[in-house]
Parts: sequence; C-alpha cells; structure tokens
Amino acid sequence: MSTLDRLFDPRSIAVIGASAAPEKAGYQFLASIAGFPGRVLPINPRGGTIHGFEAFPTLAAAPGPIDLVVLAVPPQFSPAILREAATSGAGAALMISGGFAETGAAGAALQAEVLDACRAGGIRLLGPNTSGFVRPSRGLFATFVPGIQDVRAGSIGIVAQSGGINLAAALAAHAAGLGVSLAVGLGNAPDVDLAAAIDYLAVDPETRAIALHLEGVPDGRLLYAAVARAAAAKPVAALPVGRADIARFARSHTGNLMGSHAATAASLMQAGAVVVETLDELLDAAHALSMRRLAAKPRIGVGVVTGQAGPGLLIADALLGAGETIPPLADGTARAIAERLPPLTYIGNPVDTGRPAESFGAIVEAVAHDPAIDVVLAYAILEPDAMDPVAQFGAHATRWPSAVVYGTAGIAAAVDPVIAAMRRSGIACFDTPDRAARAVAALCRDARAAARRAVEPDRAMPAPAAPIAGPIDEAAAKAVIAAAGIAVPPHRIARDHAEANAALAAFGGPVAVKVLDASIHHKTEVGGVHLDIATPADLAAALTRIDAIGDGRHRYLIEPMAPPGIELIVGARNDPAHGPIVMVGLGGIFAETLRDTAVALAPLGPATTAETIGRLRAQAVLDGFRGLAPVDRTSLAQVLVRLGDLIAAHPEIAEIEINPLRAGTDGLVALDALVLPATG
Repeated sequence: MSTLDRLFDPRSIAVIGASAAPEKAGYQFLASIAGFPGRVLPINPRGGTIHGFEAFPTLAAAPGPIDLVVLAVPPQFSPAILREAATSGAGAALMISGGFAETGAAGAALQAEVLDACRAGGIRLLGPNTSGFVRPSRGLFATFVPGIQDVRAGSIGIVAQSGGINLAAALAAHAAGLGVSLAVGLGNAPDVDLAAAIDYLAVDPETRAIALHLEGVPDGRLLYAAVARAAAAKPVAALPVGRADIARFARSHTGNLMGSHAATAASLMQAGAVVVETLDELLDAAHALSMRRLAAKPRIGVGVVTGQAGPGLLIADALLGAGETIPPLADGTARAIAERLPPLTYIGNPVDTGRPAESFGAIVEAVAHDPAIDVVLAYAILEPDAMDPVAQFGAHATRWPSAVVYGTAGIAAAVDPVIAAMRRSGIACFDTPDRAARAVAALCRDARAAARRAVEPDRAMPAPAAPIAGPIDEAAAKAVIAAAGIAVPPHRIARDHAEANAALAAFGGPVAVKVLDASIHHKTEVGGVHLDIATPADLAAALTRIDAIGDGRHRYLIEPMAPPGIELIVGARNDPAHGPIVMVGLGGIFAETLRDTAVALAPLGPATTAETIGRLRAQAVLDGFRGLAPVDRTSLAQVLVRLGDLIAAHPEIAEIEINPLRAGTDGLVALDALVLPATG
C-alpha cells in the first residue's frame, strides 16, 4: 500500500488518547469509527474496554500491523508518540489537536519537531489541527465530529483547507442527494497538503470530480502543477475564498490590484479548474462535472428547452451573462421540433414548448442531436400528469451526443424523488433555474479550459538574466521595458530649467513634464506630472511646482504628448506564493476605481493571454470607445507575454507597472513605467 493509502484506506487504526468520557475528542473519534470494518485499537494507559473496543495501555502493546495512528492528545506529547508509532511500523498519522503553527512561534517550532519525527519514521501526516476525513465507501469516518456517519458514498472528492468547510461540504453534498468518495480537511498541512491530496484523488477510481476549498496558498506553483495534472484526468472545481482580501497597499497600483485571491483564482483557472464563488456553486459544479464531462472545445454550444417561458428567459439570461453561447438550431432540428409542438410556440434556441407534455423528451433529444449543440439545459416545472422526465429521457439521455442537464421545481414531496431518479440515471438535476444554468456554465468552462491546455502546454521559465540594479527612475524603467520589446515614447532628461527649455524647443510641440525621481512612485499625487505644456511660460510654471516637491533636488523627464487613445494598465510582479504573474486592466485614473483587471501566471502563451484579456469586463471599451480606435488585442497580448518573460527572468524585481499603456493610432505605447527592485 502506498503511504497515502495507509492514511485514506487503512486496514487498522490506533487511537492514541482514546477515552471513555463523552466530552473528550478521543471518545467522539471512536464513536465515529465504530462502524469501520477494519481493526480499531484504542490506546489508553488504563486499558480495559472503550466504546466496545479492547483498549491497550501503549501503542507497543497493541497487535500490529497498524496503518493509521490517530493522535487525540495534548500537542506537547505528539513528537514522542510519533517516534513510537514509527517504531511500531505505522504508515500514517492523523493529528486532530491544535496548538501548533497556528498559535505562533512556539507552536511552529513544535510543529517542525512533529514533522521531523514523521519524516524520520516514514509516516505521512494529516494535520495537525484538522477535523479529519471521511471515506464512506470504506465505512470510515475518521473525525471527532458526531453525526457525520450518514454521509453517503459517491463520486465527488472534496479537499478543504478548513476542516469545518470539509465536513460542511460533505454534509451539504449528502443533503443534496449526492455522495463523496473522500472528503478531507487538511488543517495546518505541513506534510499532506493540497497538492498531495489532489494527486491522490486524481488517480482514485471512485472519484469522478474534485472539489477544492482554499483559504491560503503557500506554494502556488506546486498547487498549479497538481491541479493541472488532475484536470487532465478529471474535472476540478475550486472555491478560493478571500475576494475582499487584497495585499497590503503596495508601492505600485499593480501590487495593490493583484490581491492574493486574484492570483490564486487565476492560477486555478490557468491550470484547468472551474473557479466558483460560493459553496453551493462548488457542489453544483462538481455534481454536473461528475456526471458527464464535455469534450474539450474552444466554443461550446448550449441548447435550452423549457416548459415555461419565464424560467427559460432566466436561464438564457444567466448563460449569456456568463459568456456562454446559445447558437441557432439547424433547419432540420427546427423542423423536427415544429412537428411536435402546437402553433405559436417559440422554435429557436431557447425552445419554449409552452407546457411540458409527452413530446418534451423527444424535443430535448432533437436538440441534443443538433450539430451546433454540446449540452442541453432542459427545464420544466413538475406536472406529473403531463410529463414524466425520468420515463421520457432520463434513462437514455446519457447516450445522446450532447450532455443533458435538467432543472425542475415543485412541492418537495413530489420533486425530490424525480431529482433523485434523474441523478441515478446519470443526469445532473437541479431545483432552480439559476443553479442549473451555473452548472451548465461550469461544464462549458471546463471544456474550454481543457481545449486551451491541449493546444498550449506550459512554457518553461526563462533563464535568469543579468540583474537590474536599483533604485530605478522612470527613464531607467522605460529603458528596461523597451529592451524587452515594449514601445516607449521618445524622451529627454533635463537636469535644470535650461535643459528642460531646450527639450521643449527640440520636440516643437506640447510635451509632458514629469519629476524624475526613483523614490517617487505616484508622481501625479504629489504634483509631479504636467501635461500639454506648449510654451516657455507653461514650462516655467510646471517646473516651479515640481521644484516644490520634497527637497527640490529633482531632474525632469520631458516627452512629447501622445495622441489620444484608450488607457490600459499592465503590470507584473514576483509573487511570494505564485511566482511571476502579470495583470491587465483599464488604466489611468480608472485603475483603482473600476478595478477591472485580469491576472495570469507567467510565462504566458498566446491562448492563455487571449483568455486573460477576454476576462475583462470592459470588452466594449477595448473594441473602441467614443470614437477611439479599438485596442489591437494581438499587440496587447504580445506586451503581456513580454512583460511576463521580463519579470520571470528577473527575480530581483518585485514589481513592474506600465500605467498608462496608451492604445492609440500609433499602437501601444508605455507612457509611464515603474520598476521596483525586491530590495528597494
């Protein structure tokens, strides 16, 4: 047995700290595993019988072999117990106690000692500070939380950094009529972490879809690689929490806009996961994905068949709002549907049947065979006398060329058996229009992600380049990005007023005058940027204001005014958890007010870059706004690729920001640039 098999599929379990006192965790844990078909070995110095099991005074006195050792003891005793467990041949340990790294430096030191004992003894460690795991198909509910034993077996694997969320998700899956293959709470996770658990589920034959809950990511690249491996074999849905959590205010707008949640969500999507925002969405996505995974395609056609017009409109609105495609049906499909519907019904896509009837299943089947359709969302309020969806298409819809997702509503006593029967027949089924629509959107996103990863494997990290020394002012920053192939405007550096006047005369037209000082990161906020300077008098006034900043010992950067265009912001940073990442969004004064940005891990390929740009909400602005020319998306993608390569090749750089990147008739030009060394 592999070491994680000895953890998640043990044949014997020893519980250190087993207790006959109901208020103790050791008692509750024994109660939870009372139905485990393997050997259960309570360890208590008094011996005797606990919860119907023979207890042993020490681990050494218990008959071997022992696969899993559960520690329900005060934290300070853990290292010695783990060393004893290794001597007894244990292969895995589950530590439910807290008091480790989550409590501070002393706890972190104790956790390090625990990890050393496990590594020295060849023991895989789940926890500490975890509620455990459940494996219903094995009759194993390895947790101290009572009442979890009713969770049914199924095909959804759950991995949560929070033990509470792990059990809440497992219970919610049970309440929804679903089941889990394995639901594991990681706790502090110094050993068995997200990546290890994902890798285990990726090859677990009982798991058809993986649902992840994340609170923090210490090693984003390790997580990315694990999700990418898993998503190549089976679908992954992920809930990264902390949307309101942004990094501390960084020295650049880029750093402020790249919060930890944005980077984690981007990493998960790039690896092939379907990212959601709530626990209900996570379970709905995992449910649909566990039933049937769509073939990998860059464009997914959704067919909608509804028994009532109102719910159909809600569904169509939700799908189109999520960016999904509801294509017109082929003429042959429309004719086949028309033969089964009365006059005045809507035969298009969506198809409104007016009322569910005996022809409903045949209409769903016709849409499912349309060449433009990959998945059909069928919805009908339950009318048992008019139509039985299970009899009409539930039993054989899994054989149709397009997947089918069903939604219905009605009195629970009547609807619940229908939903359960549809799910047993292999059809994902939901009780509201919006839940069904979100599930279909998850299927589509998974198929598109698989198609993108099939044509665009990850690029290798660029080799490190010669370090760039700091501090770096704007002129030096523009030299750095220009060397990477990103266009910058012509400029002159002036050390005094006379040189500034010479620059104005040389450019022969309106100029931008800026303070040139590596210590000033937000020049506009201190009065360090003056635009449309056309005369010597205007220049004198601008220079006087710049001279009033700080100690007045500044140089000046003079550039010709750029033609009008759409202002973007692009940036990059070497993130502590995720490594090199890039960001794109609306720039200028809108950068932090609208916060319309998209993030991706570098280095980038063209398909990933196009998908990243496509996540911006302001697509209409990119397509041209108030007479301005549209943004050249190919050129913008090239800027992001080059910026990602630049930050990846320079680990000594903390952040790079170009704001604004002006998209005008002369292409994309970096009007302002900031490069911040990691030690600066």
